[in-house]
Amino acid sequence: MKNMYHYASVSKALNELNEKGFTYDFNIHEEEIVKNPNQHEIIHIYRYEGDSNPDDEAIVYGIKSQSGTKGVYVSGFSANSVSEAAQILIKLTIVNKNK
Repeated sequence: MKNMYHYASVSKALNELNEKGFTYDFNIHEEEIVKNPNQHEIIHIYRYEGDSNPDDEAIVYGIKSQSGTKGVYVSGFSANSVSEAAQILIKLTIVNKNK
């Protein structure tokens, strides 16, 4: 993981990542992350914190695969929104924290 930013909204984070070429939607293709987690690197993390409700919190990941695909994955913080792919990305974030 190289960069973490805080933005006013998820859409602002997604727009900035799109401008940087992160156009692939890993939420639609999350099985790629689940099946091959070591072939993906988190380049950017954007954290959005809701003003009053913790359920409004989200993380937007800017991910690059070994094949060169650059895309995004959006994950919420509530217990029912953490998918298998999101759990893998959290582990990748922790493992790569000092890079």
